[in-house]
Amino acid sequence: MNMKSLKYTTAALNDMMDALKDLVFPEYAELSKEAATEIIRRSLSILAGNEIAEQFIEGIPEISRLMGTDVAAIKANDPAATDLQEVIFCYPAVKAILYYRTAHLLWNMKVRILPRMLTEFAHSATGIDIHPGAQIGAYFAIDHGTGTVIGETTIIGEHVTLYQGVTLGAKNFCYDKDGCPINIPRHPILEDWVTVYSNASLLGRITIGESSVIGGNVWLTHSVPAGSRILQGHHLDQISKEDC
Repeated sequence: MNMKSLKYTTAALNDMMDALKDLVFPEYAELSKEAATEIIRRSLSILAGNEIAEQFIEGIPEISRLMGTDVAAIKANDPAATDLQEVIFCYPAVKAILYYRTAHLLWNMKVRILPRMLTEFAHSATGIDIHPGAQIGAYFAIDHGTGTVIGETTIIGEHVTLYQGVTLGAKNFCYDKDGCPINIPRHPILEDWVTVYSNASLLGRITIGESSVIGGNVWLTHSVPAGSRILQGHHLDQISKEDC
């Protein structure tokens, strides 16, 4: 990777993301598709090389598709949202998820520093910290979001909703003979249609089964089966209709 100065790299990434927004949300674009694509190509070619730039451009339609599902999911989960434009313009989760999906594509191309920079830009702006190595499916919604942390080896299915302060983190680390931490899967797996409420901490390589609900302030370090309801440490088989 052709690393430039920090100031230059930051400026190039900001230009790239502004152009990418025009491609992902063309109904609100200032630039033409051709002009936005050229800015992305030029920025990434300088920072990561021509091959990475072209591979990334090929992946933009998938970023757009996924972001369309994410915006729809955020609106569907929030009765305060009046329309999709409000979600795109006003909701910090949209920025955090867009930067994550961009960074994740680069991460899968074995680029390392630029994806970390992108997600840290979003973290600084939104309070939402998503590692670019995390795997997140379609229709992903974060409501409010401040303080949300998603670790590197997290796997999230489709139609998953997280609220503010949720931590999907590691419980502990394994070390090699020299005392250095080993990068192995250590974060949770959330299957489809899982909802995690505010300030819950899910730690370790545990699996949260499909359609489960994890209540607020829960500290969870063990797997739970599909359809589970975990409320402040209590495992409930059902939630009454009055609680829904």
